[in-house]
Amino acid sequence: MPGADDPLETVWLDRAKRLLALAQTGQHFTRDPYDSERYEEIAGLARAMLADLGRVPLNRITDLMPPHAAGYASPGIDVRAAVIRPDEGILLVREKTDDKWALPGGFADIGFSPAENVEKEVLEETGLSVEARHLYALRHKARHPYPADVRDFYKLFFLCRETGPAKQAPCAGYETSEARFFAPTELPELSLGRVLPQDIRAALDAYGADMPRTLFD
Repeated sequence: MPGADDPLETVWLDRAKRLLALAQTGQHFTRDPYDSERYEEIAGLARAMLADLGRVPLNRITDLMPPHAAGYASPGIDVRAAVIRPDEGILLVREKTDDKWALPGGFADIGFSPAENVEKEVLEETGLSVEARHLYALRHKARHPYPADVRDFYKLFFLCRETGPAKQAPCAGYETSEARFFAPTELPELSLGRVLPQDIRAALDAYGADMPRTLFD
């Protein structure tokens, strides 16, 4: 994938994603068979561009739009939880896919609210029961220095409060190999496609504020 430090490729990646979204939305609303063919051709060109830019097989680009999402194209949702213990630090999980660390979370599942999704992710990835208390950031992934992605996402970051037994030790889940609390000054190597250092700093700032605000794009 092109990186965020490659501005030209990032610009074309953003344009190709937007072109694919417009083509898919046009296919959904048009009643003209000729326009439908044109939109399908445009969508095919956009997928080919994304495959070239991402250096991945074309079928992977085609599979990015699942059946339930057909129609009006819209960004996906990624939810992340900040669970903080004043004397231990912030909770992170080691991802099996890249062996790096991130805030617990993942793609939002249909049928759950954002808060329910993030609470479920924490339980599945760390074994800890939490309650989402405050949305401290809502970011458009493409506007921040995450690695470039052919998909388009909104990232929702929540401050969460533990509701289970006090000082319960976190444990790894199905998609994680380890779960631990880290002091802010001793963070491990982060999985930057999932979380950036500034996402963790924003969580700590919100945790320490009397009236935390929500950062948003």
